[in-house]
Amino acid sequence: MATSRYFTVPGSDRQYDRNRMLIAILIPLVMALLQVSAVNTLLPAIQETLGATSSGIQWVLAGYALVYGIILVPAGRIGDLVGRSMMFVIGLAIFSAGCLACALATDTVMLNAMRILQAVGAGVFSPQVNGMIQQYFDGRARAKAFGLMGLTISASVAAGPLISGATVAIFGNDPGWRYAFAINTPIGLLGLFLAFRWLAFSKERRTIGPNRKKAREEYRRREIVAGRPASKRRGRTLDLDPVGMITLCIGVFLIMMPFTMHASWRMWLLPAAVLVLTAWVWWEHTYERRGRIPMVNLKLFKISSFSYCTAISALQFLGSTSIFVLIALFVQQGLGQTALFTGLIGLPNAVISAYFAVFASRHAIEKGRVLQVVALLIVIGSVLATVAVAYGVANLGWHPAWLTLPITPVGIGLGMMGSVNQTQSMLEVPAAHGGTAGGMVQTAQRITTAIGNAVVTAVFFASGAAVGHTPSEWFRGFASAQALVVGFILLAVIVAVVYMIRGRRSIPGTSQA
Repeated sequence: MATSRYFTVPGSDRQYDRNRMLIAILIPLVMALLQVSAVNTLLPAIQETLGATSSGIQWVLAGYALVYGIILVPAGRIGDLVGRSMMFVIGLAIFSAGCLACALATDTVMLNAMRILQAVGAGVFSPQVNGMIQQYFDGRARAKAFGLMGLTISASVAAGPLISGATVAIFGNDPGWRYAFAINTPIGLLGLFLAFRWLAFSKERRTIGPNRKKAREEYRRREIVAGRPASKRRGRTLDLDPVGMITLCIGVFLIMMPFTMHASWRMWLLPAAVLVLTAWVWWEHTYERRGRIPMVNLKLFKISSFSYCTAISALQFLGSTSIFVLIALFVQQGLGQTALFTGLIGLPNAVISAYFAVFASRHAIEKGRVLQVVALLIVIGSVLATVAVAYGVANLGWHPAWLTLPITPVGIGLGMMGSVNQTQSMLEVPAAHGGTAGGMVQTAQRITTAIGNAVVTAVFFASGAAVGHTPSEWFRGFASAQALVVGFILLAVIVAVVYMIRGRRSIPGTSQA
């Protein structure tokens, strides 16, 4: 179904432009994602400048990932209820302030505290992007919007090391790493300006325009609200479910902490996490039976496309986010190359991922299930080829620049997955739950990213890199860790194949491949 470029919201005569809205919400998303990948190449410079310990520098990465993962679902839920545009600008303002504060940090404690502030801001505004695309776009226009979101994700993550490496190369370790943080502040101010001009704040909790009646009917038909129409539910309109929010936050915290710390007792937190999350599920069911609106309506997981694609994405992130971490460790520490050189290796990857994210978005509805399988297989093939070339670099004297060739096709796979999986996961999710559902998907990604990075890097160092002083010893760790990455992505392939086989018509007028 074609979607008009312009729309109105109840209570306002103004016409809003969907294209401008998309620009306004994707620019800040670039900033948040750059802060995930760019920091990898800044760590040596930060450690030298601030005299940080290894545990202190670890929290520069882990603290951001931990808090970001905790905030996503509650922030998505609040945005669904009180207004996504308002939550978006609040989160963006917090994030922009955190970026400037990171640049001004005088010690590791201050830097880590400000990284947490960054994570709070990013966690608040990120799920609103999913929610607004789900709310204001339909059909192929929504697939295209998610395709551009996938482009943003893949290109930003791939370009982050290049940008941070360039600032260090141009300005030196200090203030180079500070500029890599500070550059986000003026971009954030631009994002706030565009948000206030182009986002729809007026009564945005209500479904927009002519699709309002259709959305209500779909909402009831899919029984996302238990047993009765939303309009007849008891309780207040604004029902935040604070117990559900706090319980889920504690559960996510307990899952992620063991993979972001080194204490001997850390794994005991995992059984505690199981108990807390079990209590959370019980509470959400109980809360709904009382006629209240739970933070996460667990019937979302009865939607096949949402459940399968969340699982595929989580398994993919378990391995794929470590690919470039391993490249950075191998090239910089094992081969003695600069951060800028490491970033340049990933530049073609960033370019090609951007193209294929847009390409895949055109086919994300009809051929999405097939494209997921193809994309993951491309990533696996590219990683295996990279290991083969790395052997030549470490043992046969090849120049490290040859690594650019095999690692570039990773961008094809990740670019396609970034847009296709996002579109597929939200195909049948009602607009009223867009922010919450998007937050759930991103939380699963953040959890598996933390677990994957911890496990994969542990294998990397345990397999020779920790004691190695020669390129061949570093390669041994690199090859072992990338083999684990391939294993994780193979699990995602298995789930994607099952999802493809179970292909069925999920929305009127379209068919799954």
